[in-house]
Amino acid sequence: MNSTKKQLPIGIQTLSKLRQNDECYYVDKTPKIIEMIGKSDYIFLSRPRRFGKSLTLDTVAELFCANKDLFIGLYAENHWDWTVKHPVIRISFGGNVSFDEQYLQRIFNRLLSKP
Repeated sequence: MNSTKKQLPIGIQTLSKLRQNDECYYVDKTPKIIEMIGKSDYIFLSRPRRFGKSLTLDTVAELFCANKDLFIGLYAENHWDWTVKHPVIRISFGGNVSFDEQYLQRIFNRLLSKP
C-alpha cells in the first residue's frame, strides 16, 4: 500500500491554485462561507497570520464571479446560484504600505471606472 502524505497548502492563497494541486490537503469550507454570505451584510475577518484569510476571501470572490468549475465536488457546486454573476473588486493591502486618504480615493475611483 502506497500511502503518500499530502502537504498543507502553506503559501497558496487562491482557490484555483489549490484546486489544481492534488498534493495538498483542502478542507471544504464552502458550507460555512455560503452561510456567512447569506446571514451578513458586513463581515469582519480577524485571524492570525497564515490562517487562511486570503484563501477564504478568494473563495468568496470566485463564488461571486460564478466560476463553477473550481467548485466541482465541493458543497457549493450544488448550493450556489451559478446563473448570477457579481462584480468583484480586489484590493490588496499587503506589503505593509501606508496609504493616505487621497491616494486610496484615487485607487477606488480608478477601479470603479473600469468596465
